[in-house]
Amino acid sequence: MAVLHCAILVLLCVFDTATVVADFDYGGVPLWINRLVGEPSVLSMQDRMDSSWFRANNPQACPQQCDCPIQWPTALYCDHRGLADMPDHLPVTTQYLFIQSNNISSLFSSSLANITGLRWLILDHNQLQSDKLDQATLKNQTQLCYLFANHNLLSSVPSNLPAGLRQLRLAYNQISSISPGAFQDLHNLTLLLLQGNRLHTITEGDVKGLLSLSHLDLSGNLFSSVPGHLPPSVQQLYLSNNSLSRLDEDSFVGFLNLKYLRLNHCGLQSHSIHPEVFNFSSLVELDLSHNKLTTTPTVPTTLQYLYLEANEIQEFNMTSFCREVGPLSYSRLKILRLDGNKMSHQHLPPDWVFCLRVLHSIYI
Repeated sequence: MAVLHCAILVLLCVFDTATVVADFDYGGVPLWINRLVGEPSVLSMQDRMDSSWFRANNPQACPQQCDCPIQWPTALYCDHRGLADMPDHLPVTTQYLFIQSNNISSLFSSSLANITGLRWLILDHNQLQSDKLDQATLKNQTQLCYLFANHNLLSSVPSNLPAGLRQLRLAYNQISSISPGAFQDLHNLTLLLLQGNRLHTITEGDVKGLLSLSHLDLSGNLFSSVPGHLPPSVQQLYLSNNSLSRLDEDSFVGFLNLKYLRLNHCGLQSHSIHPEVFNFSSLVELDLSHNKLTTTPTVPTTLQYLYLEANEIQEFNMTSFCREVGPLSYSRLKILRLDGNKMSHQHLPPDWVFCLRVLHSIYI
């Protein structure tokens, strides 16, 4: 029995080590860390341990401005140091470079010349400028998978990015354009964050090459309509906090796998939404909260989560959810939020329960 208990304990330890966990929030989406492959489990060593202890116990050379923890020999922590430039003489073994929250404005090819196996580059909260970014610096990092440059001063999406990128986070910059061919070789990119920028249009060539993109955040830009030519592979599309004048019938045509769509805080009105615009069965969650809707919009019967809170809705239209009601014809909605509108439970028709028969929660 004791042997069995030991075996179970070992299995639990192995499972915990392999578990992918969320650490800090970067660009609005948590970074998932897989400890099984030896990735660092923290994104900053600030206030965690005395730097002098690291230097006294680590036989490897370490830049004076950084920390090189023994437990993660391929990680280099240079964050929150007030640096104006990249540190010199970076260890050739560096795979994870954390240099966020500094004052770095430029990035030259010599900055990373000694490193060939870099996998993560975290540059959030610096002063990076597009005209001071040497394009060859990043292109030569052929092993780079995660590039974070949120909260900088970039005016355009960098070009010549390494083809192996999986995540590109450029939220909260001053980006008003995408460099021609910037994404042409990024066939493996799955996540692209561009929220909080100054984009107002996307042309067909701007996103060419994004064959695997599943998460695209364009919230907080200057779009007046849903941008066209977006990759059909996208499953999560966030367009919150744009001033969208209307949603046409073909606004989301071409999205074969779109599951999560956020259109909150867009100034949308009921008369500007085409009744067939959301007519695609892949949609699981739709957020239309904090708009100017006066009636419930028409949604697919397969939709499971609908957020309509903080609008001006005063009419519950049952045909919005069920074109007909029967043993096999009913809405799959699980959660419906109608709170913060101009209606109460008395506005619900008496037979609404036959349409929303699997509803778990309704807020009104």
